[in-house]
Amino acid sequence: MSFTNFIKRPVLSTVVSIFFVLLGIIGLVSLPIEQYPNIAPPTITVTATYTGADAQTVLNSVVAPLEENINGVENMTYMTSSASNSGFAQITVYFKQGSDPDMAAVNVQNRVSQAQSLLPAEVTRVGVTVTKRQSSNVIMFALTTDDGRYDDQFVTNYALINVIPQLKRISGVGDVQSPSTRNYSMRIWLKPEKMKEFGLVPSDVSQALAEQNIEAAPGSFGESSDMQYEYTLRYKGRLKTPMEYENILIKSNTSGQTLRLGEIAKVELGGLQYNVNLLNDGQPAVLGMVQQIAGSNATQIASDVKKSLDELEKGYPPGLKNVILMDVTEFLFASIEEVIFTLIITLVLVFIVVYIFLQDFRSTLIPMIAVPVALVGTFLFLWIFGFSINLLTLSALLLAIAIVVDDAIVVVEAVHAKL
Repeated sequence: MSFTNFIKRPVLSTVVSIFFVLLGIIGLVSLPIEQYPNIAPPTITVTATYTGADAQTVLNSVVAPLEENINGVENMTYMTSSASNSGFAQITVYFKQGSDPDMAAVNVQNRVSQAQSLLPAEVTRVGVTVTKRQSSNVIMFALTTDDGRYDDQFVTNYALINVIPQLKRISGVGDVQSPSTRNYSMRIWLKPEKMKEFGLVPSDVSQALAEQNIEAAPGSFGESSDMQYEYTLRYKGRLKTPMEYENILIKSNTSGQTLRLGEIAKVELGGLQYNVNLLNDGQPAVLGMVQQIAGSNATQIASDVKKSLDELEKGYPPGLKNVILMDVTEFLFASIEEVIFTLIITLVLVFIVVYIFLQDFRSTLIPMIAVPVALVGTFLFLWIFGFSINLLTLSALLLAIAIVVDDAIVVVEAVHAKL
C-alpha cells in the first residue's frame, strides 16, 4: 500500500484522523483506572485465635496443623504464617497469577475443615476465618470525635456495628480490618487472694460461665394434655448486666452456703482488650483499613468507600465524624494531572519552536493536530489489549509524548524543506 494516497487526498487523512480520535475517546472512557496493573497474585488469609496462649503454643497447636492440611492446595505457590503472644495466628496463602480467588477460597476452606479435629477446643469454639483479600490497603480511615464526648469503646462499638459491615458489602472489598479491640465486652477481673481462699482456679469460673450463661431451648408443655392451650417456654438467655454476672453461682454446699462470682471477682462492662489505644488529633478514634480482592479496581473501590462513608456520616451521632488518613488513588490522580500538564507544556513548546524556525502557521498547525490525534488513538489499543490507566501506562505515555513530539517536529521540518 502506498501512503501517497493520504497526501493526494487530504480529506481521507482527515476522516481517518477523526475516526481514530473517536475510537480513542471510546477506549479512554472504557479503560479502568487503578494504581498498578493487575499483576498481584490472589491471596487467601486464614486467621484463628487461641485465647491466653503464647506464640510458641499457638505455633505448635494451631499454625502447624493448619499448614500441614493447607499445603499443596490447588494452584498454590507458597504461604507465610505468623503467631503472636496474644494468641492470634495468621496464615497467608498465595496462588498463581490468574487463579480464581473464589475457587481458591473454597479450596482453602475445605482444607481448614479437615484440620478442625486437630485444633484445640478453644480455637474451634471461636472459629477459624478464611478471607480472600490483598495485603495492601486501598483506603485507611478513622472514626473519631470533635470534642471527645465519646470514649474509645463507644466509637469502636459503633464502627463495628454500623460502619464496617456496610463497607464490607461494597463490590471489590475483600476485608475491612481494624486493629482496635475496645468493643464492649464483659470483663471479669479475678481476685487471686479470694480464689486461693476458696480453693478455686480460673477453669472453675469458665465452667460456671459456660453452664449458666447460655442460650437454651426449654421446649413447651401442654401438647397432649387436657389443657386448652399449649405453652412455649422461653429462657432468659445470655446475661447482659454486670449485676447478673455477679450473681452467677460458683459453688455451694449442703448447709446452704453459696459462693457467687461477685465475691471472688470484679465484674464491669469494658473493652475486649487494652493492648491497643488509638488517638486522632488527641481524641479517641477507631481505624479502618479497606483491602481489595485480587482483580478488582482500586480506584472504583476508593470512590465507593468514600461515597458510602459520606452517606453514613449523615446518620452519625452528634460529634462523630470520618477522617480519611490514606488514599492510594491520590497519587494516581496526581500522576494523571502531571501527564495532562506535560502535554499542554509540550504543545506550547512545539508551537513556539516550529513557528519561530519555519515562520509558517500552516506547518505549525500540523504537529499541533498530529500529536493529540496520535496520543488519543493510543487509548484504543490500550483498551483492545486489556491494559488499564495506571502508573506504568502513564509513565509510558509520558515517553510516547516526547517521541511523538520529536518525530512531528522532524517530519514537518523535512517536509517543509522538501516543498
